[in-house]
Order: sequence, then structure tokens, then C-alpha cells
Amino acid sequence: MRSMRSTRARRGAAIISALLVVALSAILVSGMLWRQQVQLRRIENQRLLAQGQWIARASLDWTRLVLRSEADTTAGITYLGGTWGVPLAKTRLSDFLGQIGEAHAEQGADTWISGSIEDAQARFNLRDLVATSAPGSLQVNLAQIEAFARLLQILGLNSQLAKNTALYLRSGLAYSATRFQAQPTAMNSGSQTPPLAAGGGSAGGGNYTDNPGLADAESNSGVAPLLMTSVDSLLDVPGFTPDVVARLRPFVTVLPTVTPVNMNTASAEVIASVVTGLSLSNAQALVAHRQNVFFRNVADVQLALQGAGVKEVSVDTTQIDVNTSYFLVHGRVLHERAEVDRTTLVWRDPLTHTTRVVRVRDEP
Repeated sequence: MRSMRSTRARRGAAIISALLVVALSAILVSGMLWRQQVQLRRIENQRLLAQGQWIARASLDWTRLVLRSEADTTAGITYLGGTWGVPLAKTRLSDFLGQIGEAHAEQGADTWISGSIEDAQARFNLRDLVATSAPGSLQVNLAQIEAFARLLQILGLNSQLAKNTALYLRSGLAYSATRFQAQPTAMNSGSQTPPLAAGGGSAGGGNYTDNPGLADAESNSGVAPLLMTSVDSLLDVPGFTPDVVARLRPFVTVLPTVTPVNMNTASAEVIASVVTGLSLSNAQALVAHRQNVFFRNVADVQLALQGAGVKEVSVDTTQIDVNTSYFLVHGRVLHERAEVDRTTLVWRDPLTHTTRVVRVRDEP
């Protein structure tokens, strides 16, 4: 009897051991399969994202073609009623490809595209706050500082921030232009102060202090201010808060070069800020009148300003124009699970009408 019990116990232990081995094997295999599935899913997501980015790039090429063809037919006039100003509603890619006779149009049934083009020169360009009077010389533009101060005042913000912005922008431009010209400092050198750039600001990048380089003098301490490339860069300027930047965002921009404001597309707030002696109410009336008849040249703008009540109209073509060279292209691509939301700054040559991509930013 004892031998039979011992045999049964050994058999039971063997069965339990076998079940444990099978369960452990199942757990290991399921874990491996799960990891493989996750890896496959990750690779598939990367593939979909890459395809979405290529579709966004193709859409941008089509947008650049629209900008070039529109410039060829409007004789150098950019206004809101142009072809470029018509937004593209959410559309299946297959429908779009079918209209142009693409043989494989059905492959885009799960892809949606939408977007719009915005006139970047309809906003106040912060780059205008600094002028280049001579090669290597950067000076703040007092007329543009006053215009920016008026814009801040119209929006109910502190107008003193205009000068801070101009000085910080000048320091960033000076550092960016000369940072590769600075001589390397020896490790055992006692002097750590880099040479100063022309027009103010530091040329060296080794010293960082609490002083943002806003002192309006050539002897301010060595700093390395960041180059202003977007409206969010205003957060680096003392006095600006996220609420102030959010209030300014629809009315200002930062472009690579000095540009005039397009009077055919600018808002009433921007027009009232760049035109001395023009009130906000008169600027709003000017915008309302512009909806019926756009400005064909600067002379039309001058006549409209005189009709709006501006007594002494002196139009500066470096500040006011009716044509645009910089555009913001907003595009969104939904490709199955992948989503690409992208904003691209495009430059259009005013003479040849060729376009060039300046910078690309993917929205979060």
C-alpha cells in the first residue's frame, strides 16, 4: 500500500510539474508574441508617419505651384480674394487624385488632407525693429519701435515692451552674425569676456549672465542672446508673459528679413500701428472698404488713407506695400492612424515668382 501511495504521489507531482512547465512556456510564448506584435505595430506606425510626411511634402509642392501661378496672373498684387486665399477643406486624397486622373487614386481612400495659406506680411514683422544701415552695423529702427508701441497700446499692453524687444532682437542678430568670428580663448587665459559685436550685443557664447543684453550701450556684459525666430521667442524678452504673447500672436510675426506690411491683407490693428495718425476706428473703416476694392498700388493706399482722415500721408514703401513675399502654409494630413500637422514658411521671389521653403515646423 505504501509503495502504491508513493507511486501515485510521484505521478501527481510529475503531472503538476508538467502543468507548470506548460503554463510557464505559454506565458513565455505569449510574452514573445506580444513583444513581436508591439514591435510590428511600432514599425507600422513609423511607416504610416513617413507616408504622411511625404504626402504633406507633396501637398506643399502643390501649394507652392498655386503661389507661383497666382503671382503670374495678378501682376504682383496680393489680396485676400486671390486663389491662394481659398482654404482647402478636409478632403479625401483619393477624391483629389481622381480629379487629376491618377490611376491609383483609390489607394488614398484612407488619407485626408486639409490646409490653408496665410499672408505672413499681414502681421507686424518684429524683424523690422532692427535696421542694417551698413554692412555689419545693426541699429534699432525708431520708427518701427514707435509702430510696435502703438500696436501694444491698441491691444491694451505695455508699450514699453517695444524697446525691450528691439534691443533683444539686435543683440540676438549681432551674436548670430559674429559668433563664428570670435577668436578661441585659451583655457589658461584670465580674461573670459568675448569681443562685442557691432551695434551692441555679445559676439561670444561662453558667458551667460542674468543680464539679457538689453543695455543700450556698446559696453554691456558678455551674453549669448538667442536669435528670435518665432513669436514664442518673445518669452525670452523681459516683461513678456505667456498671456501677453498669446494676445500678440495673431498680430505679429518674425521673418528672416525686413518686410513691409501688406495693406491688402493686414488687420485693422496692424494698419493703425504702422500708419501714423490713423485711429483704430478709421483703420477698421479702411478694412471694410478694402473688402469691395483691393489696393492695386501704393498710390491707391495713399488715396484711401487720405479718405480715412489721415492729414499728412507719407507712404514709405519699405513699411507699406500691396504685394507679399512670405507666406505661412498650414497643412494637416490624416493617414490612417498617423497625423501630420505642419506649418511651413514659404518665400516667393517678387520678380521670378519662384518659391523656396524657409523653415518647417511640426505642430504638436
